[in-house]
This record gives sequence, structure tokens and C-alpha cells, in this order.
Amino acid sequence: MMNRRSLLAALAAPALANPVLAIPALAQGTWPNRPVRVIVPFTPGGSTDAMARVTAAKLTEKLGQPFVVENRPGANGAIGGRAVAEAAPDGYTLCFSASIQVLARQVMRNPGYDPVADLQPIIRTGRGPLLLLMNRNRAPNTLAELLAAVRANPRDWPVAVSSLGAAGHLATIEFIRQAGVELVQVPYRGTAPAITDVVAGNVSLVFEPILATWPPARDGLAKALAITSAARSDAAPNVPTAAEGGMPNLDIQSWWGLWGPRGLPAEVVARVGDALRTGMMEPDVFARVGTLGIEPMAETGEEFAAFIRRDVERATSLLQLAKFQPE
Repeated sequence: MMNRRSLLAALAAPALANPVLAIPALAQGTWPNRPVRVIVPFTPGGSTDAMARVTAAKLTEKLGQPFVVENRPGANGAIGGRAVAEAAPDGYTLCFSASIQVLARQVMRNPGYDPVADLQPIIRTGRGPLLLLMNRNRAPNTLAELLAAVRANPRDWPVAVSSLGAAGHLATIEFIRQAGVELVQVPYRGTAPAITDVVAGNVSLVFEPILATWPPARDGLAKALAITSAARSDAAPNVPTAAEGGMPNLDIQSWWGLWGPRGLPAEVVARVGDALRTGMMEPDVFARVGTLGIEPMAETGEEFAAFIRRDVERATSLLQLAKFQPE
């Protein structure tokens, strides 16, 4: 069976050692006529990096120039996002990120840019539910049993939060709301350390995408209690939905997309959209990301922009409900 490291290596797109820096070049011919940087504002190895490499590989295949993934993590995604917002809007510097990217102003006091105003949405390329992971030594075996235990002794159930504003953070807030209790939320700098502490028993619970949570559950290192979507996931078909466990409104998914600097030429937006509307629906993409619990898609233009507005509104309401204060 392929392990997680091998799987992520197989997803990697071709890379250049020294990508060309972005300079205005559309006047020189049809875009792209040289390599394109795709900045990922998070570290390698997670679901965002994996989806970025699948998307970049498909753009390389369809458009005939290398799309080079460059990881630039830090500040909850703001460092990489700001670098793209400040780049020349010529199509040679793009941002690939997750749902957390659009919430910088909601979770940070001074992110240094406005991701909604300063980045131009190009296409949403995938979405996927989260999995509720629990330390294997805790007694509950179902979500219903967990709810009973949490309500009986809420102080005994600390929850890990890998990134402020990420889908897992929002799912944690919604879980706490529906449980009707206050739980301790323990912040971490990334998914890997959060899951490591759940496995070790230093915290009890975490909500994270299936890519990261299913391997320890599959290997018996932790328990998988629920999927945060309306239907079960093909990547973990034996894990029930939250609705099956008595939490019908715990339907929060992560999603991934591609942005450019505001003012990106219509030619660039159109060519990316045309390439990925077919590319993301091809069998090789489904074969590569389906096992990660990700559903590929190709939502472009105003449809993607409208989705972002709705998602920001929902997330802002949840954060306000939790009396969350930006850090």
C-alpha cells in the first residue's frame, strides 16, 4: 500500500530550480510564454500543497509552460498571499491556497493586505470534508457517545486548532455550538503538530481534512468519528457523517482555489478557466485526489467570486458567534 509520503511525491508537478521572476510580458505574445510561479502560502505536505501540485501539473500539460509551485508559508497564509497581491498583474505570479486565505482580515489584526479586495479569484479547483479525529484511548466510539461525554465533562475534552480561520477551526466552533458547552481550544502552528498531539493524547480532538486525518485513523493510531459533509466520503467510506451521529448542521468543508493579483488580464483568467474546466474533470485528476477525500471541480469567474462572498459571510458569523478576537 502506498504511504502518505509516496502519495504526495506522486502528486508533485514538474519544477524548475530557478523560476523566472514575474515581469510584465503579455505584450510579447499569448500568455503564458515563460514559466509561471504558483505561490502556496503553506508548507509542503498538506492538502493545499498536494492540490496545488495537481493543479499546476494540469496547467503545465494544457498550456505548454511550466507552472512552478513555490511554498512561502507564514502568518496564517498572509506572507504568500501578500506577495501575490503585490506582484505585477501579468499572469506570471499566481496564488494557490485554501479556504483560510480569504479570512485573513477576520483572524489577524494586521495581515498587511485584504485577500478579497487585493486578490482576483480565478478558479476553485476542489473541495473536501473534514474528519473528526479522536485520541484512541478515549472511550467514545461514535459521535453520539462523544457528545454525551463532552456534555458531562467538557473540561476533559481539549480540541486542537491547527490554523485560525481554517475549515477545521470553523468546524470546531460549530461543534462547540451544537454541543452547547465550552471546550478548551488549543492553537497549533499547522496540521501535523496538532494531529501528533491528538495521537499522543496531549489533546483529545481535531477537525482536519481527510488527507491528514485518515492515515492515523486507518492505521489504528487514532479514532475517526465523523465526516463533516452531507454524504460519506469514498476516501473513508466506513466513517459516518456528522448528521448520522446527531449533528446535522456540522457540514463544513475545506476548499482550494487559484488567485492572481487584482487587475489580472482577462486573457489570463479565461485561459486558466478554459484549461481547468476540462483538465480538473479528467480521470487522472480524480484518480490522484479522490483517495485524499477531495472532489475536483472547476468553478470560475463570478460564480467563484460569489461563492467567496457567501463563504466569508458564513465564516464571519461563526467567528462572531464564538466571540473570536483577531490576533
